[in-house]
Amino acid sequence: MHSLANDISSYGQSPFDTLFESIAQDLIDKGYSIQSKALPIDLSEILHYHLINMPEYKFSEAAIGRQHNQQHNDDIRNDEIAWINGESPAGVRWLQWTQALQVYLNRRLFLGLFSFESHFAHYAPGHFYKRHVDAFKGDANRVLSLVTYLNPQWSASDGGELIIYQNPGDRAGLKVAPEFGTLTVFLSEEFEHEVKPAKRDRYSIAGWFRLNSSTPDKVDPPQ
Repeated sequence: MHSLANDISSYGQSPFDTLFESIAQDLIDKGYSIQSKALPIDLSEILHYHLINMPEYKFSEAAIGRQHNQQHNDDIRNDEIAWINGESPAGVRWLQWTQALQVYLNRRLFLGLFSFESHFAHYAPGHFYKRHVDAFKGDANRVLSLVTYLNPQWSASDGGELIIYQNPGDRAGLKVAPEFGTLTVFLSEEFEHEVKPAKRDRYSIAGWFRLNSSTPDKVDPPQ
């Protein structure tokens, strides 16, 4: 099987540096980056194939909050998720790619990103995730949010946009269509966002680059 790790080592640097630099510059200029259909096509395809063939028992109802404060609230979100832990070839490829992005952003922006966690997400028709923020200011855990979409032949009439709000008073937001391979990266503390309902099944990966918040009493990262 083709190995992303071999790609990176054979180049002496990531072959995706052009994309990674575009993301880094956007983060400097705006705090977010939207890259249309930018995830490598072979990676998008293996992730999509794996996701749509996953058995239902692998997914669980998504919760809000972290650790002991987690709770289910269908009025806020009603998607299903499955954490990515590198047990499948698709998961390994994804984690290799995000590791390369992490290394680049640390080198370029001195962010001190320490770890990455992510999950597959399935939104059934009509399902949603209301306006929220991925990290509260001062928590020093999630620094960057990363979302990619795994929906071939998505049309504007299908809905399901990610809306990124640029400030608390923003009511219109930036609309990101969940098209196959599109990437969105943004500062986790800075941007409220939501997922609008779609007319068909909507698949994505949501992930977060984190700082090291380990203490003698807990190990980072929790899930």
